[in-house]
Amino acid sequence: MSIDRQWINQAINKIEADFQRSADTHLIKLDLPYLTGIDIYLKDESTHPTGSLKHRLARSLFLFALSNGWIGPETAIIEASSGSTAVSEAYFARLLGLRFIAVMPKSTATKKIEQIEFYGGEAHLVDRSDQIYAESHRLAQELNGHYMDQFTYAERATDWRGNNNIADSIFCQMSREPHPIPSWIVMSAGTGGTSATIGRFLRYKKHATKLCVVDPENSVFHDYYQTGDANITIETGSKIEGIGRPRVEPSFIPGVIDEMRTVPDAASVATIQWLEKILGRKAGPSTGTNLYGALTIAHEMIQRGETGSIVTLLCDSGERYLNCHYNSEWLINNIGNTEPYKEQLKNITHL
Repeated sequence: MSIDRQWINQAINKIEADFQRSADTHLIKLDLPYLTGIDIYLKDESTHPTGSLKHRLARSLFLFALSNGWIGPETAIIEASSGSTAVSEAYFARLLGLRFIAVMPKSTATKKIEQIEFYGGEAHLVDRSDQIYAESHRLAQELNGHYMDQFTYAERATDWRGNNNIADSIFCQMSREPHPIPSWIVMSAGTGGTSATIGRFLRYKKHATKLCVVDPENSVFHDYYQTGDANITIETGSKIEGIGRPRVEPSFIPGVIDEMRTVPDAASVATIQWLEKILGRKAGPSTGTNLYGALTIAHEMIQRGETGSIVTLLCDSGERYLNCHYNSEWLINNIGNTEPYKEQLKNITHL
């Protein structure tokens, strides 16, 4: 296979130049005075150029593929995605002048499909979330393209030792806070790549911080963490878009995780509704999963008489989910009653 080194050099330069033009994302301290001695922070990944945490992953995946010689000037890029990674990869594909096709379930939020098309990408929809893998392989073979395969390469494409990864960024931004070394980092898993990066970083830097991964309903990650059975699968996809998977993904590394919890979907939605009153803006449903887990841990720390800080992620904006997670009819049909969790949040935070 002939590799066009000059084109690869130019492509990497374009991605690195784009990175230089981008500032780091904010770390927001929530004003929750009733959580005495516990500080909660949101790493706001919605401020990336493509509006989500997946911008970091997409950049790393492109650099990884380019450095491996898998992408050339005529290579079509194919990705299996529930939306946000595809939006970000469409952005980088356009930057390099490459065709991009996202294979996604039909249930993907309309706004995400529109954003993929805005960046020049194509949406290839399948009926169920478990069909995206085989269809991506098929398209890549048919078009002589490259299947980016975020679910395999997410955990290895990012330099987990540092180099301005998300974990390194969090600890730099926490350095002047009252509790600069977090007691916990709480996050959900889509590919498992970000939890792998954070967990490895914590161990490599010998931090006492514990990593809690929260899983939505209709996802196999928590069951896998408990049983070690990598063959677990389910047919029903997660309704908290962007996280949870119907199969155990290769990038999910349970050995770097200290604790896992399953968060009910209704709790995730109730939490983003609660958060909107604090921030004055909408966050995506996976942020609700993350923050519900963080608030629960904070409540438990208070009961034990502990103090400290907890960091979690604001993964993307809620504007992408106006037709679903912020639509009352959709919520009734897909999520159910959120009122018990709204009451629970009031009891935890006194708000």
